[in-house]
Amino acid sequence: MSNIYNYTLEMLEEYFIKCNDKKFRATQIFDWLYKKRIKNFDEITNIKKETLDIIKKDFNIDKINIVDIKKGKDVSKYLFKLEDGRFVEAVLMNHDYGNSLCISTQVGCNMGCKFCESGRLKKVRNLETYEMVEQILIVEQFSKKRISHVVLMGIGEPFDNYDNVMNFIRIINENKGLGIGARHITVSTCGLVDKIEKFMKENTQVNLAISLHAPDDEIRNKIMPINKKYKICDIIDIVKKYIEVTNRRVTFEYIMLDNINDSEECAIKLSRLLKGLNAYVNIIPYNETNNIQYKRSKNDKIIKFYDILRKNNINVTIRREFGSLIDAACGQLRSKYEEDDL
Repeated sequence: MSNIYNYTLEMLEEYFIKCNDKKFRATQIFDWLYKKRIKNFDEITNIKKETLDIIKKDFNIDKINIVDIKKGKDVSKYLFKLEDGRFVEAVLMNHDYGNSLCISTQVGCNMGCKFCESGRLKKVRNLETYEMVEQILIVEQFSKKRISHVVLMGIGEPFDNYDNVMNFIRIINENKGLGIGARHITVSTCGLVDKIEKFMKENTQVNLAISLHAPDDEIRNKIMPINKKYKICDIIDIVKKYIEVTNRRVTFEYIMLDNINDSEECAIKLSRLLKGLNAYVNIIPYNETNNIQYKRSKNDKIIKFYDILRKNNINVTIRREFGSLIDAACGQLRSKYEEDDL
């Protein structure tokens, strides 16, 4: 028996055709799931009982569970317990342009970035599509707010769970589903070049963000093990190709780590690296955790870094800080619960 939220509209259409039924049943089901937000199949009133019995035999509508919510100014962190007892997180951020939810795509992460709490407890498994979809549904239910933007930047490397992530995107982007615009969805990757190449052929308007965090291989090798497989030159090459094929701007994320990657020399190197690209840099003040040695760069160094990029004609922003007081670093709240259970 499979969770119904694993299925895209197209997958459900194929299911009903195989059942010798009409494919428009899939649209009916989507309406009940994503517009009316039913809790069980018995609430469906426009599908005959014989068909519902088949659906109930093949699908369940079980949900993941919230076990903790921490709230701060314009931010809330939700901790979910999955059916196997594992934990993942989602973070709701209230912006002037809408409500953005940062979701998790895996239980743990194998990328091993040295500054990241998510990767400190290694990957256990990929999240299924329904476990990503339900993060949105449940946060909307508890917050009473419509999620207008989704970022795949929580626990896990999205492109290490490629197929489930793409089905998730199709469901939330589908007008008959959650109807979240493709340009309001952002996928963040630490630089899996082969998957970026695959992603650029999906013919989607979804945003791509690259977790770069260093201007050269020497620094990146120390803080991001993935760089030993995909060098910065490999990433820049595929980004150039991606921009050419999709005509979409790419975001480079850059966490500021004190005395690691925040020098003026680093800013100059980064400016040279990105010169001429249809891209912008999102500078991220680091959320410190008790388990990791790295520290947040001083404010004056962050501003100086920003100024150097601006003077070198690099589009750049400094991310507004959310939730430094509510364990908002990716994986921080989850790791507390996981380790308490060990």
